[in-house]
Amino acid sequence: MKAENNQQVRFVTVEPDLQGQRIDNFLRTQLKGVPKSLLYRIVRKGEVRVNKKRIKPEYKLQSGDIIRIPPVRVAESNDAPSVKLNKVATLESHILYEDDYLLVVNKPSGMAVHGGSGLSFGLIEALRALRPGQKFLELVHRLDRDTSGVLMVAKKRSVLKNLHEQLRDKTVDKRYLALVNGQWPESRFKVKAPLNKNTLQSGERMVSVHPDGKPSETRYKVMQSFKNATLVEAFPVTGRTHQIRVHCQYAGHPIACDDKYGDKEFDQHMRDLGLNRLFLHAHRISFYHPKKEATVSFEAPLESSLQQCLVKLA
Repeated sequence: MKAENNQQVRFVTVEPDLQGQRIDNFLRTQLKGVPKSLLYRIVRKGEVRVNKKRIKPEYKLQSGDIIRIPPVRVAESNDAPSVKLNKVATLESHILYEDDYLLVVNKPSGMAVHGGSGLSFGLIEALRALRPGQKFLELVHRLDRDTSGVLMVAKKRSVLKNLHEQLRDKTVDKRYLALVNGQWPESRFKVKAPLNKNTLQSGERMVSVHPDGKPSETRYKVMQSFKNATLVEAFPVTGRTHQIRVHCQYAGHPIACDDKYGDKEFDQHMRDLGLNRLFLHAHRISFYHPKKEATVSFEAPLESSLQQCLVKLA
């Protein structure tokens, strides 16, 4: 593997829009491709300075701060450049909306939202490669790797903070489409069950319903019924990890091709129909655009494999 200089020593003055951002997150945008462990190391060793002083990784930037960024030698990734370029080029066609403040993307199934856990390249890294001149690009929220659909990415720190407030206040309306096993009762409008998150020794995250878990609620609406399956719209009132998937399982109607919480017999039937991915798709989002000062909505169409599955079931 060849190593190369990421850059020479340089000094960056913090713009007002970046005030409040943690130094470690700021360095991730400045030193693209540098492992997080190396970023923390150069901060702890004092190679990164703010106003000529040592700082901790959790330091929050202030407008006008002068940051010293050292040269960093990084081993090139083993990922073939052509693979990365292909991912980046493909993602351009998945952008649903873009203005000076945010991006709305129809995330493909199978793409992680960010690198990590053995993945060096995710959606946010691809977007940064796609928009190299964009100084600030951060995920507003997340989707599971196997879940497709609407995802918001902020272009301004102020917009990120505003949208995070909306998420905390539960004023962002996120709707998902899920194909579940069996006949979901028309009268069952919601599932309220506390969720507990565990990390296995392998590093895999598993979530289960547990009395000591965090309060969680998902609301449901039947969209289309089939012989042995139901297409439901799910609205997560809370935003827990794997919430919709676990609540569907708890209700006795696991989502099609869910490798963590699914039903093997049902999943095999779905695969026989050509479905080879989790049938969970974030199809619509509505929120208040802080710069347009209006509520906006965006929809992401189902990919062809999901549409074809529904056609075969009908």
